[in-house]
Amino acid sequence: MEIKPTPIPGVMLIQPQVYQDERGFFMETFRASDFARAGLPVDFVQDNHSHSRRGVLRGLHYQLRQPQGKLVRVVHGEVLDVAVDLRRSSPTFGAWFGARLSQANKTQLWMPPGCAHGFLVLSARADVLYKTSDYYAPQWERTLLWNDPALGIDWGLKPGQAPLLSAKDAAGTPLAQAETYA
Repeated sequence: MEIKPTPIPGVMLIQPQVYQDERGFFMETFRASDFARAGLPVDFVQDNHSHSRRGVLRGLHYQLRQPQGKLVRVVHGEVLDVAVDLRRSSPTFGAWFGARLSQANKTQLWMPPGCAHGFLVLSARADVLYKTSDYYAPQWERTLLWNDPALGIDWGLKPGQAPLLSAKDAAGTPLAQAETYA
């Protein structure tokens, strides 16, 4: 397993070693000892599965209390997965990092607590699995505005192309007014 840093401290790209032959493939998607060596948490408490169709944008979600670290991977389809640093003490506060995760590349993205998370579905359908380091707590969930100009996230949408959003995601809060972490 190869764990590579990104420009945002604590956000990591993870490339599992894949053993493939005519029967299919095998890979480890998580190994506690590898994560511990990289200084990443090894205690996950919840697994989530999201199924969406092309053009769906989910996020940018975070929990103000009980913040969740997330280990994200795609088992069917392809998404643009995005992390936004909401830690005011971080040198990259307000910065974003995005990576294409797909069933083909098998890349995973780790984002530590203190980051907002979202993804845009690029394929006809996508199944996204993610492990979290704390439990879902809806009373602490917040949504950052996906298209806030202050963030400048390049979702790869064509001019005039709008993603499919939930009412909650469409009404997200701009970074300037968002509750963030110390």
